[in-house]
Amino acid sequence: MGQLTLVRHGQASFGADDYDQLSDLGKRQSIRLGAYWKQASAHAPDVLAFDAVLMGSLKRHRQTWEGIAEGAGLHMTPEVWPGLNEYDSHALIETVHPMPLAKPDTPEMYKHHFRLLRTALQKWMAGETQPKGMPSYAEFVQGIQEVLEHVRTRYQGRVLLVSSGGPISTAVGQVLGAPADTTIELNLRIRNTALTEFIYTPSRHMLLSYNNLPHLDGSDHHQWVTFA
Repeated sequence: MGQLTLVRHGQASFGADDYDQLSDLGKRQSIRLGAYWKQASAHAPDVLAFDAVLMGSLKRHRQTWEGIAEGAGLHMTPEVWPGLNEYDSHALIETVHPMPLAKPDTPEMYKHHFRLLRTALQKWMAGETQPKGMPSYAEFVQGIQEVLEHVRTRYQGRVLLVSSGGPISTAVGQVLGAPADTTIELNLRIRNTALTEFIYTPSRHMLLSYNNLPHLDGSDHHQWVTFA
């Protein structure tokens, strides 16, 4: 059996004009993950023995991979799969709240943003809305399924995948056969640079772990845990 490790990107720039950039902390999280793996490889060399690296085409995916590679001393060229890109949260929210939202710069505004996002996701996943410039939910799922099939049929060993919360939670939901509401809950709770692991055969993927942060365990990095 092979193993697929899915990594959510580091902290992005939530509330900024360009969300698709890692924050300074997001860069440190990514480098820390690579350094953690490099340290672990001293006792378990296969930790860094990836047959392939896959990622979406967003800047935060590339920047996260670059941080991991820097920390781990890896020199690999990732395969770029647009099917691993995140949904457009702004387009989704516009389907349930057409008026512009103020920047979420208070805890209450932050909660309001994610309440709207939850509702918008529910309607999109049910096929009730079609956000501007986005695929249907069925097409979104298909893009992720194509990546998983590629891993199963192309590789037999360890594969690393760098993506976002939406695609990773959707992959988990598909593997578990979970309903849409469960997939949304998984999505809204996944942490930055968290690890999700599948084991796989040529015919299927199986969930091994979800949303783990072994590289941020301990008091030295407790304040590095983020969700956005």
